[in-house]
Amino acid sequence: MKTSLICLMVVAAFSAQSQGMLNRLKQKAEQAAERAIDKKIEQKTSRGSNAGNTTGPGGANGNNASNKGGGGLISTPPDVNQNLADADAAYKAKTYGEARYAVQQAMLGVEMEIGNKILKSLPETVAGLPKEPEADQVTSTGWGWVGLTIHREYYQNDKELRVTIANNSAWMAAYNMYISNSGYAQQTNGEQNWKQTKVKGYRGVIEYSEASGYKLSVGLGQSSLIMWEGINFASEQEMMKAAEAFDIDAIKKQLGEK
Repeated sequence: MKTSLICLMVVAAFSAQSQGMLNRLKQKAEQAAERAIDKKIEQKTSRGSNAGNTTGPGGANGNNASNKGGGGLISTPPDVNQNLADADAAYKAKTYGEARYAVQQAMLGVEMEIGNKILKSLPETVAGLPKEPEADQVTSTGWGWVGLTIHREYYQNDKELRVTIANNSAWMAAYNMYISNSGYAQQTNGEQNWKQTKVKGYRGVIEYSEASGYKLSVGLGQSSLIMWEGINFASEQEMMKAAEAFDIDAIKKQLGEK
């Protein structure tokens, strides 16, 4: 209850004054970034001019050092509870820009939690193809409850299946266009290249291209869809069977679609 009230209060407080504050903060951040870039360019130019100095940066040839290792970045979704607390404190302090940012981060954290939960629920093996752990991906814009994307790939030898679950307005527009058209698109040689179908009772569209293989899209409510891309699948039936290995009802429920 408190969380909903905070979000409503923050959204209501986004007046022209708070928007102006955000614009000024954005401008300052951009200016700081530009200064940092200019400084790096100056430093690089300075190193290049000392190419003949064997004691200077870069050694005898004045070359920049190349990175040979590092721990990378740790994947840590925003802390939802902490950001809600920050939003409450910022609102009380009338720093609406900070309140808005904290609410946005809280929303991003929620979406990332949903995405990771769905990703973990997907099958480990489909059509005899094991998943590629390195390809697992969850991304989100974290604003307006759109832009969540969950991606997994299955691969063995020259056969591959990719599955993507997404809130994507462009994809939904294309999907709805196909669904609203009861006819078939035809290739120049007269072969059918797409048609409507159903997967576990859900309406979908299956496409085929000699260059890229099969693509099957199924709508999950008003704003989400699940899409499978099959490369080197032997037939439409094999592609459909692979899609049926996924619990579409559970995915739809976790996304909050109706």
